[in-house]
Amino acid sequence: MAMESGFAVIGRLGIPRPTVSLHSSFLADPNNSNNSWGAHFFSSYVKLPNQNPVVRSLGTETSITRCEAAQASNASVIHELGDVNWDNLGFGHVPTDYMYIMKCAQGGNFTTGLMQPFGNIELNPSSGVLNYGQGLFEGLKAYRKADGSILLFRPEENALRMRMGAERMCMPSPTVEQFVDAVTKTVLANRRWIPPQGKGSLYIRPLLMGSGPTLGLQPAPEYTFLIFVSPVGNYFKEGLAPINLVVENEFHRAVAGGTGGVKVIGNYAAVLKAQQAAKAKGYSDVLYLDAVHKRYLEEVSSCNVFVVKDNTISTPAIRGTILPGITRKSIIDVARSEGYQVEERLVSVEELLDADEVFCTGTAVVVSPVGSITHLGKRVEYKNRGIGVVSQQLYSTLTNLQMGISEDKLGWTMRLI
Repeated sequence: MAMESGFAVIGRLGIPRPTVSLHSSFLADPNNSNNSWGAHFFSSYVKLPNQNPVVRSLGTETSITRCEAAQASNASVIHELGDVNWDNLGFGHVPTDYMYIMKCAQGGNFTTGLMQPFGNIELNPSSGVLNYGQGLFEGLKAYRKADGSILLFRPEENALRMRMGAERMCMPSPTVEQFVDAVTKTVLANRRWIPPQGKGSLYIRPLLMGSGPTLGLQPAPEYTFLIFVSPVGNYFKEGLAPINLVVENEFHRAVAGGTGGVKVIGNYAAVLKAQQAAKAKGYSDVLYLDAVHKRYLEEVSSCNVFVVKDNTISTPAIRGTILPGITRKSIIDVARSEGYQVEERLVSVEELLDADEVFCTGTAVVVSPVGSITHLGKRVEYKNRGIGVVSQQLYSTLTNLQMGISEDKLGWTMRLI
């Protein structure tokens, strides 16, 4: 048995139109009592009692397209939502139903992946990722519209960034087409966990790691590409309220020639010490400076940073030590379309302290206004407690686009169903 829904990735990359085939063999045995897939997938086609359903339209074949909705062909689908308190959803891991796994050998190519029930995985104690940190990850989101349809935001950008990181870490990587296909399948398999519109999003975490055993320092002989998902709310407990940052002067996130410009797992463990010390003092997070001059802004632990002065928005240029954030890239384009002058360059800490507004961007936070910066014991507070006109405007414009509230004239969203 096969249930198929074709999708097209239409955009700048000219990616071909793959077919997403949800075969029973691909999804594991739906009749297995230990596998909840059968109930979740097939209950999408019938209304069961005592459910809190979301009604949407889905035909036997549903076109998943960028920038346009698929027209329903012959069926109304009732889909059960997960058992979650959607009004109190933070940014923490909520176990969902399924994860996607695909493997390949060193020097080979990824081919066919499998969807299997979410759970623990096995790794050899001498695997490359455990011993030498040969791994990286991505982060993107799926959103539910008011009509129940599902949107992805620029997934091909994450695929390209993963390929760039994999090359730096001597790992094979899925093609852009394979990445988008795997994300789509994982989201659809776990779609009951996508929050209702306005309640949050489904965070998607693709991982690429050296899973094969290697005792000597060398690339692992085998690699695993894995995707899991979790419904999330706001990353910072403050939500859209301003966060308070402290400038770090002792520790540095990255150095020129290192791996700061790719999404390597080791980049994030290295910021924990400074971050925990800052939070113990009441700060939300840490803002890092460059390792050479200790004067120019780099980024926050997991976010890019922007500084606003008059009609100019400045952000540190991508020079190998700063992650090329996809939200960062999107905000730059949106800001320019709104008439702001955007500069990518060296931004000094003195400019930071003299700014009209400061805000951070990232997949998890989207746009987070900064209420105060503390540098060498001096605290600077920004007007309106940090929620400035620019950050509010850019936040509203981008989130409305991501959630399908406003028309996507830029071709950034991909509609699944």
